[in-house]
Amino acid sequence: MIYKNRFAGKTAVITGGASGLGLASGQRIAEEGGNVFLWDMDGEGLEKAQKKIPSAHIKQIDITDPQAVEKAAAQAAEKTGVIDVLINSAGITGATGPVQEFPIDSWRKVMQINLDGTFYCCRAIIPHMLKNGYGRIINIASVAGKEGNPNASAYSASKAGVIGLTKSLGKELAQTGITANCVTPATFESPILDQLPQSQVDYMRSKIPMGRLGTAEENANIVCFIASEECSFTTAATFDTSGGRTTY
Repeated sequence: MIYKNRFAGKTAVITGGASGLGLASGQRIAEEGGNVFLWDMDGEGLEKAQKKIPSAHIKQIDITDPQAVEKAAAQAAEKTGVIDVLINSAGITGATGPVQEFPIDSWRKVMQINLDGTFYCCRAIIPHMLKNGYGRIINIASVAGKEGNPNASAYSASKAGVIGLTKSLGKELAQTGITANCVTPATFESPILDQLPQSQVDYMRSKIPMGRLGTAEENANIVCFIASEECSFTTAATFDTSGGRTTY
């Protein structure tokens, strides 16, 4: 359901905006009157995303580079005057396998993108929100960050870190007009699944009581509520979209 003008006058920066949940959230915000910046490493994907959101501002960016993130945040704020919403959706799964065999390079890359990149984006954009006394930060974590998935130690640990970062950040900003919350999805249909062997996808589906994968659109419904003015008295929280999997 589209809410007319829910994001009118609002500007959102979305990482991982070329596909999946980032793109789905961007489409909703744009359809509801918002101004959208899509950040992603995938230049070709961004060009395709722009065709779906013609009004979007796209930028190919490596969020593991804090200087590049600072520059992009300043450019976005200069272009629109304010940044109201930050959705940190960029992420990778990394390798699969037991810890004793897990590739160190893959561990580092997962941490750099999933956790460090989220931190860099928050760090760069919060000052712009503070100037306006308003903001909505939504970090995309995972049920794996709560429960852990076997043979996915880097992904699970990075998403647990995102949850911890969000809880700390939400408390820091609680009296500023800025909220910080995270979404903890179970597995949902997304290009990120292409990074995993089918056996891992099947395992994760088997853990979902509803017996199916979620969709990017279902997750975008929650994201856009948290990103709106309506979600005004919840911060430092996790919103589960797990089909019944999450136990706490």
